[in-house]
Amino acid sequence: MSTQPGQQTDFGANEWLVYEIHQQYLKDPESVSEAWREFLSDYDPGQPGASTNGGSAPAPQQAAPAQEPAAPVAEKPAAAAAPAPAGAPAPAPAQAKRVVAAPAEGAHTTPLKGAAARVVSNMEASLAVPTATSVRSVPAKLLADNRIVINSHLKRSRGGKVSFTHLIGYALVRAVADVPVMNNSYAEVDGKPVVVTPDNVGLGLAIDLQNANGTRSLVVAAIKNADSMD
Repeated sequence: MSTQPGQQTDFGANEWLVYEIHQQYLKDPESVSEAWREFLSDYDPGQPGASTNGGSAPAPQQAAPAQEPAAPVAEKPAAAAAPAPAGAPAPAPAQAKRVVAAPAEGAHTTPLKGAAARVVSNMEASLAVPTATSVRSVPAKLLADNRIVINSHLKRSRGGKVSFTHLIGYALVRAVADVPVMNNSYAEVDGKPVVVTPDNVGLGLAIDLQNANGTRSLVVAAIKNADSMD
């Protein structure tokens, strides 16, 4: 988990988390986990003002050879900008338009239809929904050990197996039921933003399935009122 000093790493959406833990490490190295101490011991976030995407700063250009000073050139006074009329509203900045890359020359294009088109539409709409990212490190050894115990019991009784997906899905439902605020969602009513609080917890699980024509697509199995099930 260590990195070389001065090396820039692209942490993506979790860069803020690395920054906060790094600040916490500088104040008290023992306040972070051993894995983070190992990583941060030689971590160099770079100079202030560096690009937030983790890209390395451009190398300084070589100084040009000294030349004899040229004759001074008289500077022309810049024309004074005409004052804006009093009370005139400032021009609103033009909204940036999304740039969609054109397909490469010779590439074959196929129109999206049906479920694929709805998936793209939903993904585009999701970009406008306020989101927040939070990361926690959770020990998983006990999870693996309990899975072995459960599968051993199933083998001796009715058969079948449980996967990590089953266990994580169950844990998600129980966690949301215990902390209902995490089940809230965002919506707009009459053009005004509102918080939606559902009565129950629903679990949606995307499954990769092969279609009859050989293509693959994600199908979401929705389990309603999952918090009321065993």
